[in-house]
Amino acid sequence: MRQQFSLKQPTSSSPTDRRLNSLLRHLGNSSMDSQNPNSKIATSLTSASNADSFFQNVVQGPEDPILGVTVAYNKDPSPNKLNLGVGAYRTEEGKPLVLNVVRHAEQLIVNDQSRIKEYLPITGLADFNKLSAKLIFGADSPAIQENRIVTVQCLSGTGSLRVGAEFLARHHHRRTIYIPQPTWGNHPKIFTIAGLSVKYYRYYDPATRGLDFRGLLEDLSSAPSGAIVLLHACAHNPTGVDPTNDQWEQIRQLIRSKTLLPFFDSAYQGFASGSLDADAQPVRMFVADGGECFAAQSYAKNMGLYGERVGALSIVCKNADVAGKVESQLKLVVRPMYSNPPIHGAKIVATILKDRDMYNEWTVELKAMADRIISMRKQLFDALQSRGTPGDWSHIIKQIGMFTFTGLNTEQVAFMTKEYHIYMTSDGRISMAGLSSRTVPHLADAIHAAVTRAA
Repeated sequence: MRQQFSLKQPTSSSPTDRRLNSLLRHLGNSSMDSQNPNSKIATSLTSASNADSFFQNVVQGPEDPILGVTVAYNKDPSPNKLNLGVGAYRTEEGKPLVLNVVRHAEQLIVNDQSRIKEYLPITGLADFNKLSAKLIFGADSPAIQENRIVTVQCLSGTGSLRVGAEFLARHHHRRTIYIPQPTWGNHPKIFTIAGLSVKYYRYYDPATRGLDFRGLLEDLSSAPSGAIVLLHACAHNPTGVDPTNDQWEQIRQLIRSKTLLPFFDSAYQGFASGSLDADAQPVRMFVADGGECFAAQSYAKNMGLYGERVGALSIVCKNADVAGKVESQLKLVVRPMYSNPPIHGAKIVATILKDRDMYNEWTVELKAMADRIISMRKQLFDALQSRGTPGDWSHIIKQIGMFTFTGLNTEQVAFMTKEYHIYMTSDGRISMAGLSSRTVPHLADAIHAAVTRAA
């Protein structure tokens, strides 16, 4: 039985008593809350006797499908184990990399005796926001010159997407977003929890292991006017399949003719091709036509700042007046969510981007990372060819960026984990950045065995 509260109301009229009276009236009305199903759910989940936990009815949550790969990997005692699940760059020796330019920037920051640890503004570090907009849109972007872009510092790419989604749920008349099938596993969760309705458009063709361009155009043609469209700016995750520039132009024309709202997720600028400008070209196409769009940026991959959680959300508006109003509402989104962003990672990025020599040093290191990944693709393709592995594996060198969608099925993935201690997501996605010249032969042996024995 539910315990009943017996509360005697005070009779005096002091301010304290009036507050108590108000509280007692609220508690007395709690029985009315039983008519609210949400209230009933909340109380049933947390009700408990003295001997039990309030949370005894909380069920065990599933492991994240990507981060759970690392959990399984860490439990494996095999000396030959290989983690190709999480998208984090590794050196040829299999070690995490801190860029030299990042170490240099951090040293400058630490040695700066004038630095303080005060709160940043709600929108973040001003220099960081200004430089981030220039990086993705181009320093000569008319939208920047016309003050039509609002940029706020966010918690890496995930936080940038989440803030953008929350803003759209509050202020956009069409609360429907179309995302590619497949896409990064966190995308549908981010947009759903913000209150948007998630629908999919065709993107990947398993038969060709390439872009289903016809399906993409057909599905976006059927989207209602005003719908939001999520676009991977470059190095599509998880497939590594990107449209050509001509295809991007057709996508742009379709989106503008249908009055759809593009939302770019740019997690790999410079990390895909090795060129910051080339990887930003799709975004700049959409900004050049004068239309509106969103862009979420992350510095996790291209500066190796995974744990610093550094990112930015930019909204390109029609004019400066609209941009000012949008910024005011973004502040109202951020303030109750996390108040303001952290300072250290943003300082690192701003230090590098505003110094010509450091910027140039960064581009050299960035290209070296991109080139090593491209080299791993070539080495894996050659290794499969030399083993005579059945099938066409040319998609490995045609795809771009951190990930390759191998085409391996769930059973083949399970076989490789059990017999070769190779860990990847169940859809066959592997992180090329986790490979090295030493581990490519082991992976090639595993793929060959999986295809020939576990087909």
